[in-house]
Amino acid sequence: METHVPDILRVIQLVVAPVFLLTAVGTLINALSVRLGRAVDRRRILEEKLRDPAFPAADAGAARGELARIGRRIEVVYLSIFAAVICALFVCLLIAVAFLGAFLASDLSRTVAILFVLAMVALIASLLLFMREIYLAVSTPRLA
Repeated sequence: METHVPDILRVIQLVVAPVFLLTAVGTLINALSVRLGRAVDRRRILEEKLRDPAFPAADAGAARGELARIGRRIEVVYLSIFAAVICALFVCLLIAVAFLGAFLASDLSRTVAILFVLAMVALIASLLLFMREIYLAVSTPRLA
């Protein structure tokens, strides 16, 4: 075990950046969860209004249109959260493989690089979906 201590210390130094990436992805997931909650709450409010017999029939079409857009927002936020979680899983695997390589004294640098690229692709997908959801949110006309 003592012969691996310098390798393990080097791995600890190398995985500090991915650990910070995990923190950032966690913050992104938190922000997305808040947006998802707000969209679901708005959907519930609109559904209650549509069930109310006193709700003006003239506004029912607009309310149904807003419900459809909110449904699309919910789908996009869900996909963004999914991609962010996949990114976090790839980063966790990257860290585990880096330590495994140090323990086994084998070169797993190609695997680590592939996991990092996959994590970045998932993060990019999550951020693009996040931008799409923001666009949908600001372009949706709201019923009073």
